[in-house]
Amino acid sequence: MAVTSRSLHSTTHRRSTAKVYAARRPVVKFGILEQLWKPAATVALVYLTLMLASGQGRIWADDLRYGRPRTMQISGAVGHNEANGEPTHFVAMNLNRRVVVIEMPGGDATKSQVLQGPYLFGADEDLTPVRLRLSDMNRDGKNDLVISVKNEEMIYINSGDNFHLITPAERQQLGTNR
Repeated sequence: MAVTSRSLHSTTHRRSTAKVYAARRPVVKFGILEQLWKPAATVALVYLTLMLASGQGRIWADDLRYGRPRTMQISGAVGHNEANGEPTHFVAMNLNRRVVVIEMPGGDATKSQVLQGPYLFGADEDLTPVRLRLSDMNRDGKNDLVISVKNEEMIYINSGDNFHLITPAERQQLGTNR
């Protein structure tokens, strides 16, 4: 009997004929919606960009910030009926092109006073916001009311009990105080 040597380990690998498939999640198809959502989103984005670039974007932003009719409110110490420690509350509105400011001294609505502002002329002026701020304009130690509409400011001087529109003499005095 002859002895022959051979390797006990096979050098050739046997390949499995069975295929392994990865588990798939079920695909939900929306048909036409699946094809249209990207173009629709693109159109909406372009529309919003153009709207913000045009004047409509400003109106839309003002709608979010000031509402309709255009309204703004502030509270501050002006010395009117504030013995209880509550500040005076102001509400400014553009009511159909008429600027109106309601003052509630010391937060008391029963003692409200109405300041009539100017009438606004022009197209879409009913959409113009009215802004308020309190500042001691004449340096008398009392906060005065400044109403801003577009690029103009109206100053209402605090006389201690109420506000009055600045007079030409008071306006001239402002120029010399600064």
